[in-house]
Amino acid sequence: MSPPVAPPGWSRWLVPPAALSIHLSIGQAYAWSVFKPPLESALDLSGTQSALPFQLAIVMLGLSAAFGGTLVERNGPRWAMTVALVFFSTGFLVSALGAATGQYWLIVFGYGFIGGIGLGIGYISPVSTLIKWFPDRPGMATGIAIMGFGGGALIASPWSAQMLESFGSDSDGIALAFLVHGLTYAVFMTLGVLLVRVPRPREAVAETAAANVVTGPQVSADSAVRTPQFWCLWVVLCMNVTAGIGILEKAAPMIKDFFADTSQTVSVTAAAGFVALLSAANMAGRIGWSSTSDLIGRKNVYRVYLGVGALMYALIASFGDSSKPVFVISALVILSFYGGGFATIPAYLKDLFGTYQVGAIHGRLLTAWSTAGVLGPLIVNWIADRQEEAGKSGASLYTLSLFIMIGLLAVGFVANELVRPVHPRHHVTTTPKEAADVGARQQPESA
Repeated sequence: MSPPVAPPGWSRWLVPPAALSIHLSIGQAYAWSVFKPPLESALDLSGTQSALPFQLAIVMLGLSAAFGGTLVERNGPRWAMTVALVFFSTGFLVSALGAATGQYWLIVFGYGFIGGIGLGIGYISPVSTLIKWFPDRPGMATGIAIMGFGGGALIASPWSAQMLESFGSDSDGIALAFLVHGLTYAVFMTLGVLLVRVPRPREAVAETAAANVVTGPQVSADSAVRTPQFWCLWVVLCMNVTAGIGILEKAAPMIKDFFADTSQTVSVTAAAGFVALLSAANMAGRIGWSSTSDLIGRKNVYRVYLGVGALMYALIASFGDSSKPVFVISALVILSFYGGGFATIPAYLKDLFGTYQVGAIHGRLLTAWSTAGVLGPLIVNWIADRQEEAGKSGASLYTLSLFIMIGLLAVGFVANELVRPVHPRHHVTTTPKEAADVGARQQPESA
């Protein structure tokens, strides 16, 4: 499948909506917590067990992005979006079969393994293309697209809750909800497949343009993974994601538990609304903070994510169960940083390694997300299960987890401080003609 080239006069502002159609769909993953209580009740699962599909999906996201990044760069965004559509929708259909037959392993395999591959390929599919369309504002461009992934749950959370209320929260109702998800997202993602275009190379590139290309660093994906900068950013992303994803995955049950022993109990509907609010903060942070990074720099904005994020966790741990506003506002700030971290990382990579193979480098870095996708939910769910077995309840189920998250953010803060420019020995050396070719690929004809 050849990458579709934009015709003369094509507006680059049509590309972000194409990316959004994919990311808003796969962003459903952030609404998984809505399905956790019904699955636990219908299939007699623990909190740790009901998190397995989500955890495996995030693991497969990182692995498929890492191993498929080079293929995405080679085959283009339309191929990648089509692959994402097939795997993501198929994952829901297999999960529907698992719920209908009471075979939980099919839900884990369908949503986690098959759907997770769709998540990974879909997530990175528009990133390199957007950076090439918007070389002047890479943080804003990637933020627009990745904003969709954070905002997916804003749609999916109330939608899923409504379906479970209409269809029932037993295994048959869950199966029907999964089926509707799979079919609907297939249609919506098709819009992105049909709309996406790659920049049209200029027929002639001035010598000055070629000279400008080689002034910045250009590092291949294979060389990038051998630099300390890559691994510092790997730690930064892993720590930031672990600290956010553990709470996000358990958001609906967590807010109910925090206020269960108080006079301010939280209903199922309100908990689903809280998940939607977190999704909105996640989405807003992706465009807001990534655009801010174009102004203040990537390292500075990560200092905000990691440093202020740790302070927000401390507020929740200390005062969260005594004040709903403190709990909700702190959580919203944390999720805005969590989303901003995802949206800023491609531009951070572009600053350090150039645009030469930034899509493939980004894919390999997302193995940090895979690791965090296991660590975050495992820490929160395992500790909560153990505390419940010990006879504790309410906010005390999560206090230890919150302090662990503060420590992880501190580790990420230190790793960010260690980031330095990449040594020239890792740069790709190009001839003037090769540099001109790279410049032609990176500069869109129509802006």
